Amino acid sequence: MEQAHSLLLNEEACNQLQEHQRAKFVIEWLRFLKKLLPADVKQNQKRLVEQLTAVLTSSPGPPTRLLLAQCLALVYRVGDSLTSSLTVDRCNDIIRSKDDSPSFLPTRLAAVACLGVLYEQLGRLLISSFKETMANLLKAMKSAESQGRCEIMLCIERILKGLGVSAVSCHRDIYKAARTCLTDRSMAVRCAATKCLLELQREAVFLWSTELENVATLCFRAFEGSNYDVRVAISKLLGTLLASVLEPRQVIGSKRNSLEEVMELLSSGFLRGGAGFLRAGGDMLKGTSSVSRDVRVGITQTCVVFVSILGGAWLENHFSCLVSLLMVWVSHARATQYPADAVSCRCCVSFILRATLGTLLGEKAQIAAAKEICQLISKQKRVGNMETRVSPADVAASQHVLVCALLELGSLLQDLSSTAAPLLQDTSIGMLDTVISVLLHPSASARLAAAWCLRCVALGMPAQGAVLLDRCAERLNALKSCPEAVAGYSAAIAALLGAVQLCPLGVSHSKGKMVMTLAEDLLRSATQNSRISIQRTQGGWLLLSALSTLGPTVMEHHLPRLLLLWKCAFPLSVKDVENELRRGDSFTWQVTLEGRAGALCAMKSLVVHCKDLLTDDIIRCCLTNIYGITLFRLPSLVKSYGNQIKNAATVFRLRVYEILTVLQPKRYEGNFGTVLKLLLNDLTGPEITACAELNLLPSLCYSQDLALLGPGLHDVDQHYIEEQLHGGGSGGGTLEYDPFIIFEKQQEVPTPLPPASALTSAAVQLFGVIFPHLGIQQKAQILEQFCEFVRQLKGARQQTVQIHVAAAFCCTLKCLASSRRELGSEEVQRPALSLLLGALEGSNPLLRCMAAEGLARLVQVLNDPNFTVSITLMSFDKLKTARDAITRTGHALALSAVYRYLSGISSPQYLSACVGVLFTLSQDSTSPEVQMWALHTLSMVVDLAGPLYHSHLEASFNLVLRLLLSTPHTHVEVQQSLGRCLNALITSMGPDLQGEGAGVCAVRTSCLVGCAVMQDSQDCLVQAQAISCLQQLHMFAPRFVNLASLVPSLCINLCSSYLSLRRAVVACLRQLAQREAVEVSEHAVALVKELPRRDNTQLGESASSETYNVITPGSSGQPFLLRHPGNVTIKEVGLEGALFSLLDRESDPHLCQDIQETLVHMMSSSAESNLAHWLKLCKDVLSSSADSAAAAAVEMQQEEDGDRYDDSSAFHAKSESSGPFNNLRWSTRVFSMECVCRIIAQCENGDTAHFNMALAQEQRLHESADFLVLHLADLIRMAFMAATDHSDQLRLAGLQTLLVIIRKFSNVPEPEFPGHVILEQYQANVGAALRPAFHVDAPPNVTAKACQVCSAWIASGVISDLRDLRRVHQLLASSLAKVQVGREVSSQLYNESTFTMETLAVLKAWAEVYITAVQGSRQRESPGSHLQQQSDEAGTASPAGAGLLKLVQTDLATLSRLWLAALQDHALLTLPSQYSSQLPSTGGSFYTAETVEQARPHYYSAWATILHATALWLNSTGFIMVDEGPANLSRPVTPTSMGQSTSLSSVKSPEDVYTDRLHLILGISVEFLCSPHSGDQMENIDSCLQALQALLEVPWPRSKMGNDQALSVELLSVLHRLIVTRESPNIQLAVLELVRQIVCAAQEHVKEKRHSAEVDDGAAEKETVPEFGEGRDTGGLVPGKSLVFGALELCLCTLVRKLPQLSPKLAGSPMGWGGHTCSLSSTDCRLVTSALAILSELPSICSPEDCEKIIPPAPFILVHFSFCLFNLGITLFFFFFFFITRSHKQYTVCLFFVLYQTFCHTLIYKMDPGVDEVTMLTSLTIFLLYASAEVTTVEPLQTCCIQTFRASLESKDPVVLSRSYQLLVSLFQGPAPVARPFILALGGCLVSQLQEDEKSRPQGPAELQAVQDAVRALEALVFAAEETHRPQLVAVLLPILISLLLDENALASAPAASRSLHESALGDLMRIGPQHSAVFKALMASAPHMKARLEAAVKGNQESMNTKAQTTRVNSKNTPSIQLKINFL
Repeated sequence: MEQAHSLLLNEEACNQLQEHQRAKFVIEWLRFLKKLLPADVKQNQKRLVEQLTAVLTSSPGPPTRLLLAQCLALVYRVGDSLTSSLTVDRCNDIIRSKDDSPSFLPTRLAAVACLGVLYEQLGRLLISSFKETMANLLKAMKSAESQGRCEIMLCIERILKGLGVSAVSCHRDIYKAARTCLTDRSMAVRCAATKCLLELQREAVFLWSTELENVATLCFRAFEGSNYDVRVAISKLLGTLLASVLEPRQVIGSKRNSLEEVMELLSSGFLRGGAGFLRAGGDMLKGTSSVSRDVRVGITQTCVVFVSILGGAWLENHFSCLVSLLMVWVSHARATQYPADAVSCRCCVSFILRATLGTLLGEKAQIAAAKEICQLISKQKRVGNMETRVSPADVAASQHVLVCALLELGSLLQDLSSTAAPLLQDTSIGMLDTVISVLLHPSASARLAAAWCLRCVALGMPAQGAVLLDRCAERLNALKSCPEAVAGYSAAIAALLGAVQLCPLGVSHSKGKMVMTLAEDLLRSATQNSRISIQRTQGGWLLLSALSTLGPTVMEHHLPRLLLLWKCAFPLSVKDVENELRRGDSFTWQVTLEGRAGALCAMKSLVVHCKDLLTDDIIRCCLTNIYGITLFRLPSLVKSYGNQIKNAATVFRLRVYEILTVLQPKRYEGNFGTVLKLLLNDLTGPEITACAELNLLPSLCYSQDLALLGPGLHDVDQHYIEEQLHGGGSGGGTLEYDPFIIFEKQQEVPTPLPPASALTSAAVQLFGVIFPHLGIQQKAQILEQFCEFVRQLKGARQQTVQIHVAAAFCCTLKCLASSRRELGSEEVQRPALSLLLGALEGSNPLLRCMAAEGLARLVQVLNDPNFTVSITLMSFDKLKTARDAITRTGHALALSAVYRYLSGISSPQYLSACVGVLFTLSQDSTSPEVQMWALHTLSMVVDLAGPLYHSHLEASFNLVLRLLLSTPHTHVEVQQSLGRCLNALITSMGPDLQGEGAGVCAVRTSCLVGCAVMQDSQDCLVQAQAISCLQQLHMFAPRFVNLASLVPSLCINLCSSYLSLRRAVVACLRQLAQREAVEVSEHAVALVKELPRRDNTQLGESASSETYNVITPGSSGQPFLLRHPGNVTIKEVGLEGALFSLLDRESDPHLCQDIQETLVHMMSSSAESNLAHWLKLCKDVLSSSADSAAAAAVEMQQEEDGDRYDDSSAFHAKSESSGPFNNLRWSTRVFSMECVCRIIAQCENGDTAHFNMALAQEQRLHESADFLVLHLADLIRMAFMAATDHSDQLRLAGLQTLLVIIRKFSNVPEPEFPGHVILEQYQANVGAALRPAFHVDAPPNVTAKACQVCSAWIASGVISDLRDLRRVHQLLASSLAKVQVGREVSSQLYNESTFTMETLAVLKAWAEVYITAVQGSRQRESPGSHLQQQSDEAGTASPAGAGLLKLVQTDLATLSRLWLAALQDHALLTLPSQYSSQLPSTGGSFYTAETVEQARPHYYSAWATILHATALWLNSTGFIMVDEGPANLSRPVTPTSMGQSTSLSSVKSPEDVYTDRLHLILGISVEFLCSPHSGDQMENIDSCLQALQALLEVPWPRSKMGNDQALSVELLSVLHRLIVTRESPNIQLAVLELVRQIVCAAQEHVKEKRHSAEVDDGAAEKETVPEFGEGRDTGGLVPGKSLVFGALELCLCTLVRKLPQLSPKLAGSPMGWGGHTCSLSSTDCRLVTSALAILSELPSICSPEDCEKIIPPAPFILVHFSFCLFNLGITLFFFFFFFITRSHKQYTVCLFFVLYQTFCHTLIYKMDPGVDEVTMLTSLTIFLLYASAEVTTVEPLQTCCIQTFRASLESKDPVVLSRSYQLLVSLFQGPAPVARPFILALGGCLVSQLQEDEKSRPQGPAELQAVQDAVRALEALVFAAEETHRPQLVAVLLPILISLLLDENALASAPAASRSLHESALGDLMRIGPQHSAVFKALMASAPHMKARLEAAVKGNQESMNTKAQTTRVNSKNTPSIQLKINFL
């Protein structure tokens, strides 16, 4: 293929190829030529035109001729265009040719295509031949076949596009030709004609003026028998024309058409269709409808396109008129004369309203539209007024208007959510009153629509749910005698209960009791008045059915009453049944059957929603009732009373089937016979009606096989109305068909099928459940009966029965496969196979798909290879002999289906045979249907074969490409299958596509060519397949996919009107964004920049842009390519902004999720590098609504007095532009806030400058980087805007963002104001954002989140002013007051668990604040804290610390009780299930018994913080009973107020209260720390440990812990497990600290016991007092019972984990004495230090005998630590010093050995950089000074110590020298046995060092300090000597000091260190000289030079002092007499 990449065609290489390869070669050359053509081609133009003409005459395929035409036109456009007319003439000659052979057809079609593109590109250059060409084309079209007609229409479209207004002379002729094609039998021709007319209307004004009615009638006729593509195309044409009528592009007269006239035109088609007058009149006389559903669906789509083109602003201005005109459609008698037609018309109007209001209007406009709809409903209220007599016609007309209006109003309110709250508060419209009034309407459909509307209100605004329930219940009680009121209000209550399932905040459990009472009352009073018996019966059971949706926690209290009602509804015995049969009439039986059907529905609802309550007794009761209700006699009842009870009997059987389906078949095995008889009758009986195939069969088909049925069964934007065309005779579903579905869990309005259709579907499901449990004979008999029915019947009834029985058996097979049960023997298999094969050859394609899936399931269930082979052989035989398309398609699909569930195809022989047959079928051009099914099957075979298919890949690629190049564009279904097949082949090839071999390159080229061909297709589904293939190719071979061409095509199709194409585009973008997000964005922006050039140079790129907004009114014809809904362009906001806009308009959940993931991937790749763009984008999205725009710019204003100001008055709105987006929905804005949080989280993992203002400002000066901290103001503003929005979801997102901002930026300092943080300037913003959340009407979840933000804000330490602190504190105080009021007096708008959530959130927030206050107070009181001093000096209020603690202390008494109550609740809720009986029957303090399960998560999220705060409070009180009276507590907190009950019989002593509280905290902590699920709760673990530490800081808990050794041991075991399983250093340090406190508690206990014994025994007998502690008296150190053993085990575990060398097993080999030192971090050192400190304390709690047991390991640990490290500090040696002082004689030798080995090791490895020399010398000094002389005076050890110090004195490090001299001072002053050897050994060295210092003066502070310390050491040596030797040593010291003096000349220029040494030496001389005057005088006399030096120094010192004194006196004179306290400078 590389030879094809040239300007001229390589004819030699092309001729050497085979025919199919030649076509591939040519198209590859044309693709390359198209990219190359913008270059100059004039030199080769003649040859190039000849070659292109040769290709033209060589019968090119459809893709080739399109590329050929584009290249030929570009050659003339770029080169010389003079000879273009010759090419036009040549093409006209070809078209005029008389050759009608099939072989010449491709050439003629290519000539037509070339003409179109030539005229499109060259335009007026070819105007001279235009008329001739047009006449030629129109003449040829009269005799052309479908492909020719289609191509000619497309050619004329291009000619019109190129010539524009110049083609006006032929407009009428073109219009006449297009009129004929618009009703062509070929759907492709209709689409082409539509495109031609769409282009014609740009210049042909008559189309939307004088000919408008004719064109409209023509379009109506074109809708008849159309497919989806035709309806989309024609609706676009007609919608565009109608939009041009209202907003014409040019003035054509003085009068403009009105909206009423346009809608009248559409109404004529909607009500009368496209038929002529005579036909319409005849249909009217016959009483039949003349309007097909195709026409009405097409007109519906037209209306949507028409309004969409006019835009949201137009809709907002004309909505009132539009909705009135639309309601005429559904109120017209002709449209609603039959129920099915009425349902269909309502669906059409509802779709128009939803598609326009839901996508074109912003939230503000939607609220205005809701008001208009409400007023429309109000106008219909008179019909529903019981006091007004109205005709049935008026009721019928109004009911349909009300249904459409109410359903749309409900959808609007549900979409607006809490944003619509002002709408309900507007008393001028009285929306709720209006909707509720419709509940009294005579029509059931209107009442149910009103009930659904109320449900939507409750979903959007959960606070209204309880209010509406109460209101409806009240009205129901008041109007029990009105049948409409009973039916309407019961339906409303049921709908509202159903909404509770989707509302996280729920509803109060008291509402369940209320509903139960209502239902019970209705059922009991049903027989009192026959006029309302049916309504009361239905209403009562409807309420009970809906009640079960509240869950088992509600129903368990009402279950006995429900069982009693069931019992009353059914006969108790056979005698009762007989009595019913004798005395019943039709009305009685109707009421009875309705009631029992309702009871069955209540049973089903209970089984589905309350499975936990189902016991054997309840199930037995249900089944008894089912079989006691004359089930056997039901057919005879229907026969006796006929149609009067037929519908009730149908509904009754439906309920029986539904309840039996959800129960286990084993429960009713004995009644299978009766049930089967009914099932067979409902599936095959003479009275069955055809079930809608779309509702029955797709669920039984394989999902990928549904692609064979076209887009009608796929998800499309118009699926709501498209389903009307597949709904059979019912016209779709509606609520009145099954009112009991109104409470089901779903967002959209349910559309249940008519009872007859629903009965068939239920019978199919139940048959599938029962059949596997039948016996073999019974199975065979039933299947034989099915086959016999199908054979005997004929016509439509045969097809209906075949669909029913085949569906039932396929459902059976599906159940068998899922339950892994067997079908049976051969006698069952034979009729089963016959049944499926008959369906496989049925005429219905959906039935064939289901039969293929049934065969797959049958093979799976039988799992017999022989059976599988027989099936495949039979299919092969059928395919060889059959010639009809139906048989061939069914058996072709079976070839892949049989191996679908058998782990794929594993036989190469079968695969080869299968591929050969499918290759043959796929090339059968005479039957496109066979081709489509064969190619689809081939794609399935490729997937099933896996790697086994690799040998067929090349041939398959060649086949697919050959078919793509030859398949006509009219056969789009074949192209779609080719796309699926190509996708499967790419997936099968996988990563091998990256290879470089010749074969791989050829395959890859085939892939790319195939994708390019499909991208150029006119069908959007084919384009979607092309994008999916490129996506797969990019996954496996990304470097071969050209993003520069792929991304622009994706952007162009991003707003296609085809949902499948949009899904493919976004899915591909999502994948690209994961790796190349930046490149994707760049290519998208480049597309916008190159748009003019692309429009002119690259053709076909924009042909696929299928949008409603194709041409904007008033434009000049520019394609509406890159403008997305909402008028947002990629040029303005980039691809990211376009995706945000698309997200706002999309309603498909899968597509919305893909868009969000794409944005997240793009953000992850580029947010940090393009921070400003992303933040601005999120801000623009957030501020796009009207309300947000008003709050977008806020400024803080402080009042002049500066004392106090309110946060709410600190902001005022500015008017500013709302940005590029307009009126985005709240859900999109919520996602933008989530994006902001993601950006912050992403920056957290990036550069530290993102959270450092000073660093960010510095780096920005040197580089063009951007940092998050620089955008903090925007972040705060966005969080404020969101937190103060009307939408509750957006408020939650804003508060969460604010919380993230506080946590990330609270510690960022403000560079301009040292000592302050950057968030201080936003205190008013934060306060204003929080205040609305604490409003009394705020939802509990918003308040709970605000409490979390509040506590984080206070705890962050940002607030430095007490006044600001008080303002935020007031918010928390208000929430605390709300908590104190309690749930008893609350409004009960939500579930009781929301009170728990809000209460615990408040208590947790207060706990966090209290913890922060206590910690801040402790920091201020800690040694070295300067906070208080700084505060006093500044004269400001004390920040955060003490001030915050004072604020909290005012409510601490109340808080402490609430905290304790919450902890007690949590403790009870964490009990295992077997102790559930111990839970209080009435609930706890903050939860009720019904909400236990809902309350647990809230307690689990809050208990740890509350536990910590409670422990700190107990710590502050010291466990001393304080006045905890209910002074600030307005209600009793808890039934068991922690021992504070006022009952005299239960009054506890303070000791008991303390004990209960201690055990409560200990129990909660231990239970949590022992939990295996606490691994991810590190914060909770830390809180637990800190709480326990706070408790053990108080003496009383320590004494309790010390007294209870078992408790201490248990706690130690828990801590041991914790330190082993948690690697967090902070957790481990906290654990060791807690262990230390436990050991201290034990020490205090031992001391107390010893003290008590001493006091008891008296002073005389102290010597005989026994030793206390663990030991012999306590049973010894028993593991599991000994505290010492547990502590020792834990500490050694810590040491071994940090130093595995301590354990030979862990180290891998026995530890030798020459181990290398190892490095530990500072945290590890702290851990080891803590463990050693604990170990050092253990002997104090042991008896002397057991103390000897724990001391021997000490030397071992010391030795190994000395080998491992020396950077632990002196703690290690203190530890062993402790053991040494307690050791006995027998350990002296051992300790000597340890020390000797340690110091020998030190000397050997003293040069090791890991050794800390200073630490080692310090440790030696401590040992030498404090250890026993028996150890320290041993000669080898002493010698080692002296050598160590001598070596340190030779160090070059001044720090080591300084420390050595300091330690020598301690040694010289120590005991004589220790000091004497060191003085003798090191005195000389010391003197020598000082003498050397005289020669080399110190140059720095460290060296100066070393010399000074050396002088101190020598001085200490002098004074340590005996009196007789001291003068001699003084005589040595004094000369050294004199030698350190400087002469007066050198002193002035000497360095600072030398001068300091001079002054220090002079001071020492003046201090020591008088003490030894004799020696001093003798020295001065014997050394005159020393005397002179000393005198000069003294004199210079005296002069310096005099100078300083004079300076001080002068300064004192100039000092002012009044000293100011504040420096104002």
